[in-house]
Amino acid sequence: MFQKILVANRGEIAVRIIRTLRELNIRSATVYSDIDRPSLHVARADEAYRIGPGPSAESYLRIDRVIDTAKRAGADAIHPGYGFLAENSDFARAAADAGITFIGPSPEAMDMMGNKVAARRCMVERDVPVIPGTGEPVESAEEAARQAEAVGYPVMLKAAAGGGGKGIRVIHEKEELSSALERTRSEAAKAFGDDTIFLEKYIENPRHIEVQILGDGHGNVIYLGERECSVQRRFQKLIEECPSAAVDESLRRRLGETAVEAARAVSYEGAGTVEFVMGKDRKFYFLEMNTRLQVEHPVTELTTGIDLVREQILVASGEKIGRKQEEIHLRGHAMEFRINAEDPSSGFLPSAGRVSNMHLPQGPGVRNDAGFYAGYDVPTIYDPLLAKLIVWAENRDLCIARSRRALHEYSIKGLRHNLAFHTWTLRQEAFIRGEYDTHFIDDSFRPEMLKPAGTEEDLARIAAVIRAWLDRDRMEITDGPARGPWRWVARREGIGGK
Repeated sequence: MFQKILVANRGEIAVRIIRTLRELNIRSATVYSDIDRPSLHVARADEAYRIGPGPSAESYLRIDRVIDTAKRAGADAIHPGYGFLAENSDFARAAADAGITFIGPSPEAMDMMGNKVAARRCMVERDVPVIPGTGEPVESAEEAARQAEAVGYPVMLKAAAGGGGKGIRVIHEKEELSSALERTRSEAAKAFGDDTIFLEKYIENPRHIEVQILGDGHGNVIYLGERECSVQRRFQKLIEECPSAAVDESLRRRLGETAVEAARAVSYEGAGTVEFVMGKDRKFYFLEMNTRLQVEHPVTELTTGIDLVREQILVASGEKIGRKQEEIHLRGHAMEFRINAEDPSSGFLPSAGRVSNMHLPQGPGVRNDAGFYAGYDVPTIYDPLLAKLIVWAENRDLCIARSRRALHEYSIKGLRHNLAFHTWTLRQEAFIRGEYDTHFIDDSFRPEMLKPAGTEEDLARIAAVIRAWLDRDRMEITDGPARGPWRWVARREGIGGK
């Protein structure tokens, strides 16, 4: 077993990994940029090392600095978390060259699944269903037009090296194609350093279903159920649940077996996720494979009872997976709510500032994976994810009820956040019934739905009432105890009756 592991990440995922390391009695080291010196993951780790200035390109994305830090710390393994260098095969190779174990799949598997064109080709060879589209990169607008006519509009342009919802555009008509191709290429080049684009049929009213898999170095691969990830905005997930309300046992088995076949195609080791898009006809197609731990992994942990970070570490140390497929059973229902520093009432604009006060919900079935605290200054240069609220209950209806209660308890003061959006979602009939798709937010949500009700005059009157109550000791009330300051101020402001 490893003696010390460097966590090459920040925020809530770094804190979450450190917790499992402590349970395994493995020392933890982590890295931080200048702006992250006061961050929670720095306080939680056994050791913390400065890695550079605030911008990630000068700190968390510097392979040389991360490897050098691991050497200085005496770490015998590196856990990359998700994002940053987690799916960078050059990083995995650099770790191996330095004699340090990379907790994740092989660089070859990352290369194959990291390029969506290569991944499609690989899946076709293994008879894994893929969305109709181009098997090779699109080189010109003329070629894109021919392919689009062949598969039929609407179509989707996607960056071959993409991820995180970037480098994706949906085209409904031929006239949009040429300009969309150039914009997608430009965005892909800026985001991933690779402007390779491919085209595929756009599945209308799709559900985003993904399957958690786990492989080891001994040829074993199992699947751990599916996750529903269809509540998303601009291809960015906001709420995930396990299991999916749209999947029964038969479909779950087919999804799982297909995901295992996809993983075997690249001799996959560690935790990974095979993502599918599913149409109304319940036909599903391979979308991509994420060769890392997912943000939403906790819902799988709560429904299977398996610590995925622990399994990653054990597999990376050479052990076999500790369970067989027939031993995996989903129990109950879990939902995850991404708590972001952004304002849904203003079009999800990013927010920053100091967290002046906060309260995390507690009680049965409630888990908090948080990377912030009261007094923490939320920076603007990183992902807006502050924390994840994960809720488990015996069934989906109880999980929704428990989630409403937990969100009611959740409080963050000092900056804008999306707690009210999650509460709004849990009131929508489509979500309650489990009958929603990836267009749920676009079709149902408007920013003004979360704006405070009432006019400015109403708000001013309410403020006057509150101020009067706070100043009640200085009031001269002569109406007796039955007509206290609240009623007096209400009459003065013309609110309510007598």
